[in-house]
Amino acid sequence: MNKPLRRIAIFCGLLVLTLLLRDNWLQYVQADTLKNDENNRRVAIERYASPRGDIIVDGKAITGHATTKGDFKYKRTYKDGAMWAPVTGYVSQAYGATQIEAINDGILTGNDDRLFFRNTLDMLTGKKREGGNVVTTLNAAAQKAAYEGLAKRGGKGAVAAIEPSTGKILALASYPSYDPSVFAGGSNADGEAWNKLQKKNDKNDPMLNRALREVYPPGSTFKVVTAAAALENGLYSSAEEKTDSPLPWTMPGTTTELPNEGNIPCEDATLREALRVSCNTVFGKIGSDLGNEKMLDQAKKFGFTEEQFVPVRSSASVFSDDMNQSQTALSSIGQFNTAATPLQMAMVTAAIANNGTLMKPYMVDELQAPSVDTIEKTDPQEMSKPLSAQNAQILQSMMETVVKDGTGANAQIPGVTVGGKTGTAQHGVDNSENPYAWFISYAKGADGSSPVAVAVVVEDEAAVRDDISGGGLAAPIAKSVMQAVLNGKR
Repeated sequence: MNKPLRRIAIFCGLLVLTLLLRDNWLQYVQADTLKNDENNRRVAIERYASPRGDIIVDGKAITGHATTKGDFKYKRTYKDGAMWAPVTGYVSQAYGATQIEAINDGILTGNDDRLFFRNTLDMLTGKKREGGNVVTTLNAAAQKAAYEGLAKRGGKGAVAAIEPSTGKILALASYPSYDPSVFAGGSNADGEAWNKLQKKNDKNDPMLNRALREVYPPGSTFKVVTAAAALENGLYSSAEEKTDSPLPWTMPGTTTELPNEGNIPCEDATLREALRVSCNTVFGKIGSDLGNEKMLDQAKKFGFTEEQFVPVRSSASVFSDDMNQSQTALSSIGQFNTAATPLQMAMVTAAIANNGTLMKPYMVDELQAPSVDTIEKTDPQEMSKPLSAQNAQILQSMMETVVKDGTGANAQIPGVTVGGKTGTAQHGVDNSENPYAWFISYAKGADGSSPVAVAVVVEDEAAVRDDISGGGLAAPIAKSVMQAVLNGKR
């Protein structure tokens, strides 16, 4: 071969080698990236080419499907969509997917790698691909009680309920809410429905998941965390021990007295009495005496400062570091920078009810193949031990006094032991806006175990300011949720 031909042959050989390398790169290295690229329309067409699997509550599907025209054959439908939206999220031909719909998209569409063998058999037999199911931990009666309670109250708010012994989420409600069905397709009507729900067009922001994504000042409900810190750090050893709590009490480094709500018996009150009547001075001074570091450590043990994944992401609750004594005092009564999601306060309550052990919260019990065979099962997992069993039982007795003889009387259930704590959290510039009404609680069964812990927050801008209280607005909702769970156990 002469020299020019040899050069051409070598050049052609290099071109072929380059093409082979590029082809292998695309097919093997970038295959998954290209397959899942949101701009790859084939992915979207495939996603909606067959009926989507269902999200299951109490053995029944809360989702469904309907046929559509065009490239996308099926779209998602929801039963009681507004009630379940904080759990399911949405899947839309035009706007993608969120929450369980997004996290478990592979199972629901049937494209998950764990379904490969089944999908291969179906392809050989000519059977159409089917989606699997996501089985939740949710309790339908508790969810209904939570959502309807918020809707009846009006305004805005959220509820989170947990089974303390396992961490299973039993209810997760947010109000106002939205029906994901109205924008599940890709029509002009779906686009109009989507636009109406956006915060810029609806100041109530119905698509905000207030149970997981909104952090509120927890107000006096945080006093149970401060009480736990006092017991765990040996500042006080029993519910009956008198506290070193002068009245009035001036916050360290200031000339400002920390006020209580009304003329209540807070001077040197016992821990039990201080929680029963909700003494700011007692718990503010406890936080100041313990200091920022010990209070922060206690809050972290309950889950503060970290995002939670249930598997949907929940915003991190806040307890600050580098605070002085007066700032720590305010934070210890749930004000200043302290902020918590309803899920976080349900976790606090669940840990106390579970004798000091905090279980990791979760709301997906198992993933199922289309044949309903179990692909993956969630096992309960211990998250931390915020307080000893002895101290948890002391705190339980204090919270039970709050419901029996204190500010939480509206949560009483005949024949059932209920523990709780009210909270009224100030917000707005110079506390100019209506406060948030909080209530956290748990109920005990006949055997002494607790099947449910609840946190409720209500934002009611239309309420008369003097009528707003955790016991008045939030406790009745918590009571109905607890009753729903207890009724299911009988």
